[in-house]
Amino acid sequence: MHTRREALGLFGAGAALLGTASRPAFAQRSDDVLNEALVLRDPDVPATGNLDGDVNIVEWFDYNCPYCRKIAPEIQQVVQDDGKVRLVLKDWAILGDISKFAARMALAAKYQGKYMAAHEAMIGVSSKLTEPRIRELLDGAGIDMDRLNRDAATNAKAIDAILARNHAQAIAFGFKGTPSFIVGKFRVPGILTMAQFEAVIADARKAKKAN
Repeated sequence: MHTRREALGLFGAGAALLGTASRPAFAQRSDDVLNEALVLRDPDVPATGNLDGDVNIVEWFDYNCPYCRKIAPEIQQVVQDDGKVRLVLKDWAILGDISKFAARMALAAKYQGKYMAAHEAMIGVSSKLTEPRIRELLDGAGIDMDRLNRDAATNAKAIDAILARNHAQAIAFGFKGTPSFIVGKFRVPGILTMAQFEAVIADARKAKKAN
């Protein structure tokens, strides 16, 4: 049985601490898909929690992924309890056309300041999403649907570019599915418990101080 530490890969000089092969956390070239600024602080990708926090959790998720739904309230609880974590939400729509539609609608809601409302409405359901169900959920979350449709159409290229960046980063990190995470400079390809997330956040802080 793999332990948490065995399942994680710490990038950079400290990789030996976890018995993993050393590789850089983020690319040095600004045009590389794993450029640190684009992974952690893409200005077009929503973030929540403490936006000035000292540790980033970056999550790649799909709205139709049952594991993403299951873990969502636990991640939010960890972020809230810690108080110093910035959570970056990377829509990675890999489970079909409805997932892509959901991601596009969520990102379009950003233009009326309602991304988190859209995100919470869709990630908080237990049933499989359909286009009518998505529209029902978003309308129920107080989102202006007429504006949402206009924003989705007007900003289609920008939204698709965000989804393409998120996808390229996930593939470059070697992620196989959702949910997948970066915590600090730890790669976490799968689900952790709340206690494990707390431990990885603590590890990330230690690693940050050591560098």
